[in-house]
Amino acid sequence: MATANVTKTDFYEVLSVSRDASDQELKTAYRKLAMQYHPDRNPDNPDAEDKFKECSEAYGVLSDPEKRAAYDRYGHAAFNGGAGGGGNPFAGGGFGGNAQDLGDIFGDLFGEMFNMGGSGGRKASRVQRGRDLRYDLTLEFEEAVFGVEKEITIRRMETCTDCKGSGAAKGRAPVTCTQCGGRGQQRFQQGFFSVARACSVCGGTGTLIVDPCTTCKAQTVVQKEHSILVKVPAGVEQDTRIRYQGEGESGKFAGPAGDLYVVLNVKAHKFFDRDGDDLHCVLPISFPQAALGTELEIQTLEGMATIKVPEGTQSGREFKLRGKGVPHLNSSGKGDLIVEIRVQTPSKLNKQQKELLRQLSETMVVENTPTSRGLFEKVKDIFS
Repeated sequence: MATANVTKTDFYEVLSVSRDASDQELKTAYRKLAMQYHPDRNPDNPDAEDKFKECSEAYGVLSDPEKRAAYDRYGHAAFNGGAGGGGNPFAGGGFGGNAQDLGDIFGDLFGEMFNMGGSGGRKASRVQRGRDLRYDLTLEFEEAVFGVEKEITIRRMETCTDCKGSGAAKGRAPVTCTQCGGRGQQRFQQGFFSVARACSVCGGTGTLIVDPCTTCKAQTVVQKEHSILVKVPAGVEQDTRIRYQGEGESGKFAGPAGDLYVVLNVKAHKFFDRDGDDLHCVLPISFPQAALGTELEIQTLEGMATIKVPEGTQSGREFKLRGKGVPHLNSSGKGDLIVEIRVQTPSKLNKQQKELLRQLSETMVVENTPTSRGLFEKVKDIFS
């Protein structure tokens, strides 16, 4: 039975490059295809593995000067013993190629896929940013309104002054790792390409602390108390955060310091409620004061103020004292003080008071019939 002839695709066509492509053009084209067809990236594409092998074989030949010259002269026959019937010294070498280039390419490929870094990757750094810190500061209501300065003390990790953050004993320094020669990586050959991994001895930093600092025990930082003056601006609210950059813990191995966040907790006032930059309070008055009108002195956060209550004032009416509220944070102006009138009904009366109210009641006729809330509100608005 006749055997079918299988024609292999031209290696230049496989990589989609011209026959005079440079080494860099070949490498770029192969890297793109390898990443596109790698089986790990194409678990649902059964053809991806064949494509991957095909482009790897093509690059393995064309990246090697001697094999490329033989391929340009004899084509695929250069590697299957068919070059003029005289045998072929390159036979069976389709996947040989330039091992260093393949290692570089696969290092880049696996670095992107698994975040491991390329074969020419950088050293891992010991430098670590310091932790951010939080301090909860409680303020009186007035302190939040008008602003205040308070000194606080925190405990934080600071750079060791004995080793200056190196972790090594005074007068000593970290030494070069003998395992990786200071490169921070170890290279392993796997088949036709090599893989670089972080050094198992130094952790990828390229250095080792042989003689550790006796103060920080090679941690490069020690715990200390630190005081800082917190400047609270006028008008801050509950849960306001004030950030002090670089006042957190020092970073290890001279890394940048973290930040300090001062979170404000504002105590409640005994009779003022805050809504944004406005203040609210309730002012109780008697029935005669509401009916006849009066002038009242009321306490504000900045002293006493006068309110004129007109005659016939109904319970629930509000009066606004402009500019008697909270200063606007980081800007000029203030909110208002809203005073709600609450007419109080006396719970205890003497005989004379009761008699006077009976006489007054006889002169005032009110139809005590139910009304809807809407009508009641309209009547209240009229009297207001």
